Amino acid sequence: MSVAEAAGLAIPVRRRRLSIHFRPSRLVLNVVLVLVAIFWLVPTISLTVISFRPEGLFGISGWWTVLTAPSQLTIQNYETLLSTGFATGGILDSLVTTAAITVPATILVTVLSSLAAYSLVFGRWRGRTAVFLVIVALLVVPVQVALIPVAQLYDAFGNLTGLKLFGSLPGVIIFHVAFGLPFGVFLMRNFYTGIPKDLLEAGRIDGAGEWTLFRRVVMPLGLPAAASLAIFQFIWVWNDLLVGLVFLGGNPHHTLTIFLFSQTRTLAANYWVISTGAMISIIVPLAIFFSFQRYFVRGVLAGAVK
Repeated sequence: MSVAEAAGLAIPVRRRRLSIHFRPSRLVLNVVLVLVAIFWLVPTISLTVISFRPEGLFGISGWWTVLTAPSQLTIQNYETLLSTGFATGGILDSLVTTAAITVPATILVTVLSSLAAYSLVFGRWRGRTAVFLVIVALLVVPVQVALIPVAQLYDAFGNLTGLKLFGSLPGVIIFHVAFGLPFGVFLMRNFYTGIPKDLLEAGRIDGAGEWTLFRRVVMPLGLPAAASLAIFQFIWVWNDLLVGLVFLGGNPHHTLTIFLFSQTRTLAANYWVISTGAMISIIVPLAIFFSFQRYFVRGVLAGAVK
């Protein structure tokens, strides 16, 4: 018992009142953010609904009528589009062709960029800063500038060696790898600069070689940046249209973007094919993105905060 209680003194107890502070500014901000999110989702929602509506309803009513008549939704468009199987020029053939270009280009850019960044950060040779500045300068070179020179180079290489790169899948892969390396090296180099060099020095003292240090020390630590780079490169190559149109001329196998582009006509377009094919084409990038989502933000912010 305390002294105050023993003396019979009454001590007032202050109770904290719980009050809810209403902030109109925060409510308005949340409403605005929700409206912006809905605004950005409307094209995707409309594309999804159109892909599930019959072809004959496109010119009769809008896609929003599905809210009052959901029975009009059907998978007939997907069945018709996928019925061609892997026939040349079909959507499944285009899907395989796109994957055959995107997967090697993504793997090569990720691996080569990691190796180059390791050499620029932890290598022991002069001129590393000058080489890195040249790589950064290459980031501003647009793809359109190199289309004609590279096409001429492919023709000259084919006449000299007999290996035809123009109009072939390897030619497209080489082009994507060449233009993906500057950004890849830039991203990986910024991430590797945050790795303590004492780790590598300790490994060298223990007798580890450069390849062992890269494979056992640097690469596991650089996994977030590598995953982020792989996502960027995969999406860029998967959604490419211009390079495929130029360097796949004369090839019977086309990418998904070229397949969808071919559905556009002068006076009309096969909207049901475009919407359905577009939904099929975004399934793989979405799966890749959500699979590596936990590494994406860490890789993008790599090197931003020291």
